[in-house]
Amino acid sequence: MVRKTEIYVVKGIVQCVGFRYYTSHKAMKLGLTGYAKNLNNGDVEVVASGDESRLEQLFEWLHQGSPGASVSEVSRTELKTDKVYQGFAIQ
Repeated sequence: MVRKTEIYVVKGIVQCVGFRYYTSHKAMKLGLTGYAKNLNNGDVEVVASGDESRLEQLFEWLHQGSPGASVSEVSRTELKTDKVYQGFAIQ
């Protein structure tokens, strides 16, 4: 398995709706590690590391997000890092 790390920025109504919690739960179900955190501008940043096919599944899920969320856009960038994340944190 080739491990890859990607960073996603999720825009829309994604704060105060449980988005980070649901993202963490979905990522752990997919066997991914990383974190989700609120940004000052109202977006959510998600960094996920794992198998490319699992990252693709998370990327697709992020477009719908949690119940109550209204996602307008998701950007995706590969992150070149040697960092190994433990679990999936909510920051």
